[in-house]
Order: sequence, then structure tokens, then C-alpha cells
Amino acid sequence: MFNKKIILAIIISFALAGYITTEAKEVKKTGTTAAKFLSIGIGPRANAMGGAFTSISNDASALYWNPAGIALLDRYEGIFTYTSLFADINLNYVGVVLPAGDFGSFGFAVTVLDFGEMDVTTEYFPDGTGEKFTAGSYAFGLTYARQITEDFLVGMNIKYIRENIFNSSADGFSFDIGTIFNTPFYGIRFSSSITNYGTKMQMQGDDLLVRYDPDPTRQGNNETIDSYLSTDKFELPLRLQIGLSKDFNFLDNQRFTLAVDAVHPNDNSQWVNIGGEVALLDELVMLRAGYKTLGLEDSQEGLTLGAGLNYGGLGFIKISVDYAYQEYEYLGNTHSFGVRLAF
Repeated sequence: MFNKKIILAIIISFALAGYITTEAKEVKKTGTTAAKFLSIGIGPRANAMGGAFTSISNDASALYWNPAGIALLDRYEGIFTYTSLFADINLNYVGVVLPAGDFGSFGFAVTVLDFGEMDVTTEYFPDGTGEKFTAGSYAFGLTYARQITEDFLVGMNIKYIRENIFNSSADGFSFDIGTIFNTPFYGIRFSSSITNYGTKMQMQGDDLLVRYDPDPTRQGNNETIDSYLSTDKFELPLRLQIGLSKDFNFLDNQRFTLAVDAVHPNDNSQWVNIGGEVALLDELVMLRAGYKTLGLEDSQEGLTLGAGLNYGGLGFIKISVDYAYQEYEYLGNTHSFGVRLAF
């Protein structure tokens, strides 16, 4: 028999998902959302599995993929990841999970997309004026998750988001909500995750300051009034993700995990991610592979590969080192590195 609380939580989760995706149906084109860095997958383990991770989410990277997953952790855990993207752009992520027993689990994460320092150019100085400027995108998140029952987990993120370029910036807030349910059907896990539901973002700052003549047909009026240009407001990259996964044991406790995620974003069509993980030598060596954006027309992503090493021989500290390779059609392939510490 299903627990009534589980049934109620599932109904609420799907009702909220249905409402949000209905609201997002009118926006389908790429390039119509702000803070797009929030859509870049975090953690080489999940990335190597093609982003099919919402129902697995059992390490600190769950802070990004599905906040409900941190309720599974019974040890303090920290994660640091580095992803080398195209055009010398780097994505860094730091997350910490603090289990609190019957009170649930708490987490904190920081995401930084760094574009590096660039030259200021103008039409008169196309090679640079000698001045430099920077641009960056940042997200700061707080997470809480709890086991409602032994088989049902719920979690939530609250995030502050900021993007800046030179002397202008945009700010916003969002939240994520996720669930994981260990079904009674052949050990299959089911998950749902809604991410980046929040405020619109609007660029403001001194770079938008201009001189304006309110009535160019008149003479004698002030022709140089200081004014600010008003930019458009843009939605955040809202995403609904539904996942299924199952573990298969073979050859004396070696493990193979298969996962599939269906993704519905508000700035593109739907697609499917698929991934697998093989754990060998009592979870010491991990081999991973996946494929992203199956079914998406004009997809730029594809094959993903990776590996990991888990080592628990440092006393009370367990360390995991992971790597992921991701294939892109035009922009060049990317590489992700990550370290997880549990103690």
C-alpha cells in the first residue's frame, strides 16, 4: 500500500510541474532566456552520464541536479568541479552538504562562470583602447531536503543569481524543487525536478547612461539630458526533468546503473538524456558513458564519457576524483574535472 503522504506529494509535484510547463509553452526559441549558464551541467559524474542524473543524485552534485538527493547523504560532503568550455570560458562550482539527522540535510553552493579579462574596443580603436573589462555569471544557492518516508525524498533550492558585464549587471532569484521515489517495481527509482523558476532579469548600470534630447524639433531646450536606456526583461531557463534509473548487480557485487531523463525546457524543444555507470572493485573504479539531447532537432551535443576513482583509505575521509568528456558539434569538446570529499 502506498503511504498517503507519498501520494499527496507526488500529486503536488506533478500539479506544480503541469502549471509551470503550461505557462512556459509560449516560449520555445533558443536565446530567449537570461542566465543561461544555469543550464550547464554540474559535476563530471553526472555529465559523463549524459545528464541523466536526477533519479540517481546521491552525492553533493545533487545540489544542482535534484535537491532531494542530498537527503540520502549521512556524512558531510563537499564538491569542487572545474569545466573548461569553449572560447577560454571556465565554469567553477563549489558545494557543501551538511546532514542533520532527523531534521533533514542542508546545503550551500556557489556557481561561477568566468569569461576572463577582455580589451575595450571602439569604432575608433578597434585594436583596443588600453582599458580592460570583465564579465561573469554567478549563482548562490541554499538547499534543504528531507526524507518524508524511507522511500520518498523532497528537496528545495533557493538561489540568488547575478550576471555582470563591464559596469552593468542583472539580478534575480529562483527556486528549484525535486523529488525522488524508490518505487516498489523492480527497484526502479523515479524522480521529478523543476529548476530555475523565479524572477525575470533586466540589465541595468552605468553603461546604459546616454545623453538624450526629449524634443529634437525644438530649439533652446536642453539637448543633453542624462538618461538611462531601459532594457528588456528575460525569463530564467526554466526546466522540468523527469528521470528513471535502476541498479543491476553482477559478478560479486559489481554494479551497473542505467538512467534515462526526459527534459522539457522553456527555451527549446524537449529531449531525452541517457547514461550508464559501471562500478568495479567494490565501488573503487567507475566507468561512465551517455548521450545527451536525443530527439532534439539540430542538437549540438552528443556522446559523453568519463571515469572516476573512489578512495576511502584516508581514515575518516573518503575522496572521489572524477573526469568527464562531452562532445559538441561546432564549438569544440569540453572537459570536466571534479573532487568530492566525504567525512
